[in-house]
Amino acid sequence: MADLVKFVQDEFVTRKDFPDFSAGDTITVYYEIKEGSKTRTQHYRGVVIQRKGSGSTETFTIRKMSGTVGVERIFPVNLPALQKIEVNKAGQVRRARIYYFRGLTGKKARIKEVRRK
Repeated sequence: MADLVKFVQDEFVTRKDFPDFSAGDTITVYYEIKEGSKTRTQHYRGVVIQRKGSGSTETFTIRKMSGTVGVERIFPVNLPALQKIEVNKAGQVRRARIYYFRGLTGKKARIKEVRRK
């Protein structure tokens, strides 16, 4: 049964080519919003808190500061509305899921930047 599910996911789920990113990276996600009959593109820029799941059920969580309030949003990788992902900064963290980042403010909330090729 698991082989059948994997086959269906590989054949029928379209994969988009997004850049490699991980927890600690600052990325910008461009996604399409439908309002009635109109569509527009909106962007969401923040730090990746985690990547979770695999295959067609993979998701990633982004946290940004909106004024003084932290806002998190979860995006499925296979969301049809996702148009583009840009990696703005590659950050170096020692964990795969940086939930401790929620409690940090000021200079402690900075993530060390690493240069990737």
